[in-house]
Amino acid sequence: KLSALRGTRAPPSAVARRCLHASGSRPLADRGKKTEEPSRAFDPALLEFLVCPLSKKPLRYEASTNELINEELGIAYPIIDGIPNMIPQAARMTRQSKKQEEVEQR
Repeated sequence: KLSALRGTRAPPSAVARRCLHASGSRPLADRGKKTEEPSRAFDPALLEFLVCPLSKKPLRYEASTNELINEELGIAYPIIDGIPNMIPQAARMTRQSKKQEEVEQR
């Protein structure tokens, strides 16, 4: 059976549609049709398991900004559709570094 399948490949666009469908995303053509989907809320119970990927310290959930905060490092990880984006490059700084504070005080 495998030898019969080797020569057959789905076109890349079909593969992309299949992946988007499986992930719950809609193709660009469908995005114009507004169907209000409720956004998923973050489950604070996950804080029991989640730690900062940089410091390995616990995080605090800030509902007003919908972010996970690392007080020690002064960074905030965004939560998108109820899913925390724990990639350090996606985090934002919540406070200025000491060097920046010194420059601004002069």
